[in-house]
Amino acid sequence: MYDKIFYGNKGYWTWLIFLAGILFIGFLAYLKQFNEGLYITGLSRDVSWGFYIAQFTFLVGVAASAVMVVLPYYLHNYKAFGKITILGEFLAIPAVIMCMTFIFVDMGQPFRILNVFLHPSLKSVMFWDTVALFGYLVLNIFIGFITLGSERKSIAPPKWIKPIIILSIPWAISIHTVTAFLYAGLAARPFWMTAVLAPRFLASAFASGPALLILFVLLLRKLTKFDAGKEAVQKLAVIATYAMCFNVFLILMEVFTAFYSGISEHSVHFKYMFVGVEGHNTLVPWMWTSSILAIITLIFIIPPSSRRNEKTLVFACITLFISIWIDKGMGMIVAGYVPNPLGKVVEYFPTVPELLISLGVYAMGALIITLLYKIALSVKTRVA
Repeated sequence: MYDKIFYGNKGYWTWLIFLAGILFIGFLAYLKQFNEGLYITGLSRDVSWGFYIAQFTFLVGVAASAVMVVLPYYLHNYKAFGKITILGEFLAIPAVIMCMTFIFVDMGQPFRILNVFLHPSLKSVMFWDTVALFGYLVLNIFIGFITLGSERKSIAPPKWIKPIIILSIPWAISIHTVTAFLYAGLAARPFWMTAVLAPRFLASAFASGPALLILFVLLLRKLTKFDAGKEAVQKLAVIATYAMCFNVFLILMEVFTAFYSGISEHSVHFKYMFVGVEGHNTLVPWMWTSSILAIITLIFIIPPSSRRNEKTLVFACITLFISIWIDKGMGMIVAGYVPNPLGKVVEYFPTVPELLISLGVYAMGALIITLLYKIALSVKTRVA
């Protein structure tokens, strides 16, 4: 089944060459950063985490969202997810790889990452986050290819894989919980010091991940012979709807707590995001865009009649995905640094090299998922 990646039409090879070209451009930009240092980025002493870590935070959620198809299918025997479970697992693989790559490029000198493994500390949340991510990557590769190989042979998966699949469910939740602990445990950053950060991360993950999977499923239906079925798509839409509602609810609870309680150290970050502070308002248009898109998403995705219409569903999934990408990425990470603990406002905006490197990482992820889906569909369409 692996040989199928070497066969495809002109559009398939054009797409791969296009992604490889973007990846190469991103690699050249990274070589420039490697040789000249992080000073070519928009990062500074006051804002040490920026666009790279914002993408890492968002993509951890995309990776964790695979549990939304694994859990119903394997634990509750929900047959409608039979065709898309492998797509969810294969979506998690490039998402985790991109997460690790964004950490890698953010380190400046990449060899520093070796210190996490050469000098591990059980008290370090970063160490546990690394373990959780790598473990989740191995689990999804192992489970995905074992189950897909069994399906290709038209036999049931081996019984010993079931406990590993069950293990992957809490492991998926753990990777985003530990990521939230990375931020919530920093006492000097009051914007992140909230008990609802981990639930908020999970809610946004369980909304954006299924929304992205819906878009992939509908795209595959249009470009290939693969059809996951309307029931699976609609159930994913329901999951994304509830998760998005809960995500918005948690955000509103944070805003209420910060302003009603008069906690200036917390509320000032929200002010910076939505109205600006001392004339500094870089994030304002982005956060209002995210908020408006979130409202539009809820308008289109909550009514069952609108949700069942695949055209409006696609629109809602796109607005949902962009809304969370902005809020959970730039909004969550950058706003945690501005203003700094001394009350000084030092703004941040990614530079061209940062954007090119990030684009290269996303191209790498798109390339991996294209090849993985090519393998999966070669089995799914043959078995069907």
